[in-house]
Amino acid sequence: MEFARPLPPSEPVAPPVAAPVEHAEPSTGESPLAHARLHRKLTVDEAAKRAGISADELRWLEEGRLYRFASPDSAVLAALLVASALGVEHREALELAGLPVPPKPAEMSPLRRLLAVAAVGAAVLALTLAVVLAAQSHNHRVAATTAKVATLPPPWAVEVVVLNGSGDIVWTRQVASRIQALSYRVTHVGKAGTFNYPQTQVYFPPGGQAIGMRLARQLGAPLQPLPGGTDPRRLLVIVGPKTGP
Repeated sequence: MEFARPLPPSEPVAPPVAAPVEHAEPSTGESPLAHARLHRKLTVDEAAKRAGISADELRWLEEGRLYRFASPDSAVLAALLVASALGVEHREALELAGLPVPPKPAEMSPLRRLLAVAAVGAAVLALTLAVVLAAQSHNHRVAATTAKVATLPPPWAVEVVVLNGSGDIVWTRQVASRIQALSYRVTHVGKAGTFNYPQTQVYFPPGGQAIGMRLARQLGAPLQPLPGGTDPRRLLVIVGPKTGP
């Protein structure tokens, strides 16, 4: 089946701007735990030593990277140890958790002190669990994306036609060999209708954008749609001039 050939470009085609990628790790802005530590003028190492955890574990807590812990329970325990080591009291724990803070009492009985300690633990636990849920939600989104990628057909089930778009057939054959080494089935190597292509580009037919994106990323080339085609598992690569070492 013949491809509908793309029109030769009249001027260099700039590669498409990549969409923003969601980073796996959150930004390191000052978190409530970091604020409490800095308020006490403690370094990360000093606070971690007081809590009996590693400096890395304290950084994970402050930066919200709870997925670094072995389990959510480990993250909760570490947060409680840090709160205890920093001497976070009831009112401060409520402030850190963003909860309403009651008026400060004139004095506190032993029973109320005990209840306050329990409230501190509950507030810190609520704060930590909120971060745990946010981290788990992020992990679920990453897992869903990974599952989507995993549903793509394997490279050996995808046909690729490689055309010489710069006049350098030696370089075109090298690119074709590289594509074949990635397990794709290169079914034809020939020349394009013109040698005016300024760079290598991957073209996909209707329904083949996902597999086209995979090959484009592997080659470090821009991705373009084909004006026609009926086989979503058949890609076209037009090879431009060789650049770089």
